[in-house]
Amino acid sequence: MAIRVLVVDDSSFFRRRVSEIINADARLEVLDVATNGKEAVEKARQLKPDVITMDIEMPVMDGITAVREIMASNPIPILMFSSLTHDGARATLDALEAGALDFLPKKFEDIARNRDEAVSLLQQRVVQIAARRNFMRRPVAVMAARTPVSTTPVTATTRPLQTASLRTAASAAPSTVPVTRPLSAAARFKTSGKKYQLTAIGTSTGGPVALQKILTELPANYPHPIVLIQHMPATFTAAFANRLNSLCKIQVKEAADGDVLQPGVAYLAPGGKQMMIDGRPASAKLRIIDGGERMNYKPCVDVTFGSAAKVYADKVLSIVLTGMGADGREGARMLKAAGATIWAQDEESCVVYGMPQAVAKAGISTEDLPLDRIAERMLVEIGLA
Repeated sequence: MAIRVLVVDDSSFFRRRVSEIINADARLEVLDVATNGKEAVEKARQLKPDVITMDIEMPVMDGITAVREIMASNPIPILMFSSLTHDGARATLDALEAGALDFLPKKFEDIARNRDEAVSLLQQRVVQIAARRNFMRRPVAVMAARTPVSTTPVTATTRPLQTASLRTAASAAPSTVPVTRPLSAAARFKTSGKKYQLTAIGTSTGGPVALQKILTELPANYPHPIVLIQHMPATFTAAFANRLNSLCKIQVKEAADGDVLQPGVAYLAPGGKQMMIDGRPASAKLRIIDGGERMNYKPCVDVTFGSAAKVYADKVLSIVLTGMGADGREGARMLKAAGATIWAQDEESCVVYGMPQAVAKAGISTEDLPLDRIAERMLVEIGLA
């Protein structure tokens, strides 16, 4: 059965354009259209679509308000369309916090090198977020508060059941992979005893909400620097860093070329660029360089992770969060070869289980963790809990 999509936009031209793209994919069909947020809320309740594409600025009721109302009454995966401006970035982040799962620029030429690539990307995003529709009983911003079921503690050698089969298929010695039940809220973590000098986190689709969930739980005295790589347009990263900084106890800033890494500060890679770490661990600096025409991701998790492996070797605590594709796998492989620690977000709590699955299937990560317990696990591992 095709994935049924409700297209919401006050522009008849854009509704028609999006509808044509969606209907061109045999996996998808436009169920109906709506011209404002109020109409979207009503049609979402009546028609129960599998996915909604939503504009932000509309008459009668704006897209952000519509997202909040839909997620409060009948949660449905929502893909936002946004302008690539500072105000557009702030509004999009508000929509993601309200419960939207992902966003795309409204100007298709801003997301791809040609029309065919843009069409394919939009279709792929709709298919990807549609996969979450059966899990959305509550808004995504609070989904992480759900309590998994188990009584089994998780250590560096145990893994949740839902990814054990993936690991077993990919492991060189599958019989050595322990199978455990999903992590419970009561399970207690144990530190590995390793010493760290850097935390590195990579993510994409679903990352803004995931990063906010984790970083707001970290104390101001977090003992080492944090580098954040989030797939995001250039005009969005400054607004996102400012938002996080206003919410967190630690300092969060958009990374700048020449920044000296400081404890208790998180550096967000700027969109459209690559972030690399250079120097010695005690005085490491950030290098912000051109994104590169051949690179699929700007910023790229592999690039930052790879440079972290060269500078910090085994003193890196790295985490791969929700996201589409496999960015981070090769960088995580370099980190693991240097002796660093790699964790992955578990499948159930991901918006898109792509990037974490890539490191899990390759046997690179040592733990799979639900989003709502990653910060707790970090604090235990570094000795602050």
